Formats: sequence, structure tokens, C-alpha cells
Amino acid sequence: MSDRFALTELSSTALQERQFGGSTLLSDYWALTKPEVNFLILITTFVGFDLASASNGRFSSAGLFNTLLGTLLVASGTGTLNQYLERKFDAQMRRTARRPAAAGRVRPISALVVGVALAAVGSIYLAMAVNLLASMLATLTLLTYLFVYTPLKRKTPMCVLVGAFPGAMPPLIGWAAASGRLNIEAGVLYAMLFLWQFPHFMAIAWMYREDYDRAGYLVLPKGNVRVPFVILETLLPLLTLIAISIMQSPTRHVVVFYCATVLLGEGFLYCGLEFVVQRSRVAARRLLAASIVYLPLLYGLSATLCNRAR
Repeated sequence: MSDRFALTELSSTALQERQFGGSTLLSDYWALTKPEVNFLILITTFVGFDLASASNGRFSSAGLFNTLLGTLLVASGTGTLNQYLERKFDAQMRRTARRPAAAGRVRPISALVVGVALAAVGSIYLAMAVNLLASMLATLTLLTYLFVYTPLKRKTPMCVLVGAFPGAMPPLIGWAAASGRLNIEAGVLYAMLFLWQFPHFMAIAWMYREDYDRAGYLVLPKGNVRVPFVILETLLPLLTLIAISIMQSPTRHVVVFYCATVLLGEGFLYCGLEFVVQRSRVAARRLLAASIVYLPLLYGLSATLCNRAR
């Protein structure tokens, strides 16, 4: 290769970097918000809003938009602040070392400012455009996730239980936004998401257990109690979740809902049993995939049939 050609190629590369540098930085800030997590948060928030609207006979498109936007802002702020707080630990894990804050592509102070701004704007927006209860629930989720669950991850495996409480809040936010109150039906949605998190997270924790150990996270206990812990935290919540989901039947379309729920539950349970027996990365990955499929289908089925029943 001639020197002239090499210099031309380098100049072209430098020009491309200048042209796309802004978009790269933008993608880093986008990644800070954890968009893949926010997608699931928005789905469960929507289901809570939709079922509450079906219950009281009033559906507001503007109300739904405001609820999802405000929730997205708070969730994005929470994700950003989580990456700010855990940047040094994330840098020690292969799975998270390339995150923007951990890799140093976004300065810590920038992540802190953006996270606080997103969370504050989202909380205020929910309070003004939706209602105070929805805003309080979103703020409570942020505070417990960041300042209770996050530090506990390096202290005790019970962090999984503690983290499930704020993790199950989105359907309550949606329900509160649509109705201004909470009731037993909202509590059932909360319980379903609360229980779903255990097999979902056990699959992740087992797949990346060496990473978590290296970074000093105690999401799984050490020694001989690790395997019994994983089995218990996977099967007990999973069986309870399936039992609750079966009992959660619309007044009409009961047979359709029951059959579909049983099929979904059987598939999820099969993957859970396979995981606790084999305890391999392949089985853990299959359980993780099953959990990601199970929850949107279950919530979506419930919302669809409940709306048709009214």
C-alpha cells in the first residue's frame, strides 16, 4: 500500500469519525437509559392502565400517552443513575464492561446530571399530567431500586427478593394513572410481575455467575447453598405465578383464557425444571427466553380478553 493511499484512507476515516461522532455519543446516552429494560416496563405499565380503564369504563388516549411518557422518563433516569452508581463494578464484568459509564465513554458527572434530570422531569410530569399517586409510585420505585436494592447486591443474596418489590411496580403505576387508586385487581398484576422476576433473574444470575462473583456481587450465595438457593428461587415463585395466573380469569372467555394460560405456564415450567436439573448455560438461556415470551403474552392475553368481556 502506498503512503499516499494510506494517508487518504486515514483522512477518510477521520472524516467519518467526525461525521458520526455525534451519533455515537447519542447512542451512548441512549444506552445509559437501558432501553431494553424500558420496553418491558412500558408494556407492563400499559397493561395496568388498560385493565384499569376497562374496569372503570373510561379509556383516555391522552392519559395513556402521558403515563407512558412520564414512566419512560423516570425509568430512563433510574437506568442512567444505576449505571452511574455501578460503573466501577460494571467495568469488572465482561457482560457490562462496555457500558458507556463503565467504559469511560460518558463522564460520571454527565451520567449523574442526565439521570437526575430525566428522573426529576418524569416525576414532575406524572404529577402534573397524570396524577400524584402515579408520580409517587414511580418515585418510590426509583428510590428503592437505587438506594436499597442496588447496594444490597454486594451484601446479601436477599437482594433478589428486595429488588422484586420495585421491579413489579410498573403495572401499579399504570393502574393508578388510569383510575387514581389501587385495588385487589392491581395487586394481582403486581403479584404476577413480582413472582415472574425470580426465575427470570435466576437464569441471568446463573449464566453470568462468574462475572457477578468477580465484581463482588452477592446475587447468589457462595458454597454449598448456591444450588439449593437457585432451585428454590426458581421453582417456588414459578409455581405460585402459574397458580395465580390461572385464577386470574375474565368473567367471559374463561375457557379460552384458562387453556392459553395453562399452555403458557406449562412451557415456562418445563424450562424452569430443565434449568434446575441441568443448571447449564444453555438451559439458563432457554429459561430466560421463556420468561421474556411468557410475561407479554400472559399480560396481553389478559388485557385482550378483559376488554372483550366488557
